[in-house]
Amino acid sequence: MEALIPVINKLQDVFNTVGADIIHLPQIAVVGTQSSGKSSVLESLVGRDLLPRGTGIVTRRPLILQLVNVDPGDARKNDDSGREGDEWGKFLHTKNQIFTDFEEIRQEIENETARISGNNKGISDDPIHLKIFSPHVVNLTLVDLPGITKVPVGDQPNDIEVQIKDLILKHISNPNCIILAVTAANTDMATSEALKVAREVDPDAGGHWLW
Repeated sequence: MEALIPVINKLQDVFNTVGADIIHLPQIAVVGTQSSGKSSVLESLVGRDLLPRGTGIVTRRPLILQLVNVDPGDARKNDDSGREGDEWGKFLHTKNQIFTDFEEIRQEIENETARISGNNKGISDDPIHLKIFSPHVVNLTLVDLPGITKVPVGDQPNDIEVQIKDLILKHISNPNCIILAVTAANTDMATSEALKVAREVDPDAGGHWLW
């Protein structure tokens, strides 16, 4: 199975480039409410702090994060600064630019989010594609989705809850998607919004989701 993951990642690249989303490729989608710890879970898998933080809805576009395991000696240079590192990132929208500073990766996610979704906390289903190359990761494709919210804030539309839920369901309805439902430790599992959404696509928890 591990030998298939690079092939799957390559297929993902091709479909992303041509704008096709009909083929359901294997991936893990991370679902949770705002401030449930989604970012911490994702960053623990990467081993790096790279996701935007803040209050309200921080993830406002799906982030498709491909983790690619590389040999420790396979260092790359940043074209602009000449810095070297054994861990680096590449965005689909920045073409061949290499990011070795993970703070710059965080900033690029924020900038690209604002470019499409604006600055008023609105959301978009247009995903951001990021690859992280590192000797410290396993080959995986993860999808970070906007946090579930109930009450619109600021200039958010009144139906923001419905918009987010529809976006989440679109991604987790992929039959090859494993749903990673993240719930805060102080939340009653019986009232977990992440588990409620997961049950909508897999009522019997038939191996389609984790929590």
